[in-house]
Amino acid sequence: MKIISIILLLISAFLSLKHGWDSFQPANAEQTKMMADLGISKTIMPIFGAFSILLGLMLLVPQTFFISNLLNAVTIVLIMALSLKAGNVKMAFIEIPFLALPLVLIWLKYPFKFSN
Repeated sequence: MKIISIILLLISAFLSLKHGWDSFQPANAEQTKMMADLGISKTIMPIFGAFSILLGLMLLVPQTFFISNLLNAVTIVLIMALSLKAGNVKMAFIEIPFLALPLVLIWLKYPFKFSN
């Protein structure tokens, strides 16, 4: 279980850091349209990016592991809700595995903790 937890933690941190970094890069027309459909403006994207990078780094610290996963889950639910509001059911369904990831990590607990 500990190995699975470590792998999921590293995947989750990587995804947070990658999505955060990508939000600072110039978006293509399709990404810009998708964000506009969700009601997220191009000027807000760097704020989401910084938040995502912060959450990715917080995942690696035992004291902030739980709150980081909780905020990741809330962010994903927000994306799902905005998708459903925009009528994009496919995007909402695509987010389900990403919603499961922080919840499973909370259940598995922080893998690098050395005390019981």
